[in-house]
Amino acid sequence: MLEHLRYFQAVARCGSLSAAARVLQVSQPGLTAVIKQLEERFETKLLVRLRTGVSLTSTGEELLRFANESLTQLDKVEQRIKGLESDEVGNFVIGCHESLAAYFLPNWMTRFLENNPRIQLSLSNFPSRVVLNATVERTVHFGIVVNPEPHPDLVQLKLFRDAVDLFVLANGAPQSCDLEVAKERLRRGPLVFAGRVLQSQQIIDQLAAMDALPSRLLPCGDFELVKSFALAGLGIAVLPRRVARYWQDGQLRRLHPALPFIADEIHLLFRGDAHRTRAFVITKDAIVAHGRALDGDYEE
Repeated sequence: MLEHLRYFQAVARCGSLSAAARVLQVSQPGLTAVIKQLEERFETKLLVRLRTGVSLTSTGEELLRFANESLTQLDKVEQRIKGLESDEVGNFVIGCHESLAAYFLPNWMTRFLENNPRIQLSLSNFPSRVVLNATVERTVHFGIVVNPEPHPDLVQLKLFRDAVDLFVLANGAPQSCDLEVAKERLRRGPLVFAGRVLQSQQIIDQLAAMDALPSRLLPCGDFELVKSFALAGLGIAVLPRRVARYWQDGQLRRLHPALPFIADEIHLLFRGDAHRTRAFVITKDAIVAHGRALDGDYEE
């Protein structure tokens, strides 16, 4: 139908079927057939054939107004769609756990938004398993997830490494290379940890197996609260190394390198069938570059 309207518009502009056929690069009989189909559809006569060309009837003039308006709107929509495909314009949701976001996103997002003023970002902060599901369900465009399980609908790109480890206030206990001294410090407790995090429970199980688990355990809701308690000098904290380190200038230190820790990998997730506009690719590439740069400063 839209093509028929373009043909009719050309006939009206040219005032002649033969001239319009030349402009459109179609045969005149084919163009005449299109006009006939329009007249049959609208049950009206659209053109009056004259000796010098054609003239529009009153219904033809009304159809021309509609064609002009419709095709103008279509051209505008086409330009907007092409702009979304090729321009640096977009609106994306990044899913990430609060503790991971706290050290990963601030510096990156500050630079990214300055360099890409027409890309809008918003955040969805949930545990990694929730972020993974939200990415599958398309409520999140990019998920930054710890140790994700493979999923057939998702692309997973490794960004950087981390590890959940045991930390103590640097000036709150003497530093010693003696493992037994570190284990004795552990037994005095308390041990502060995020109770809902699997890696915390794995470390607790390993400490129990080596007879180094304190009798006093203090489960918390999240890593940020665990870190706050550790900075206040309350016992030993179970924390990701990057969470323990960011913005606190070495106030926390690992209790001992021979004590249990759990290695982590942080990945970027997005749907394999995601619409990869220019803005999508720019955002994805920027996250990957930032994450892989972080991996370069990882300390075992």
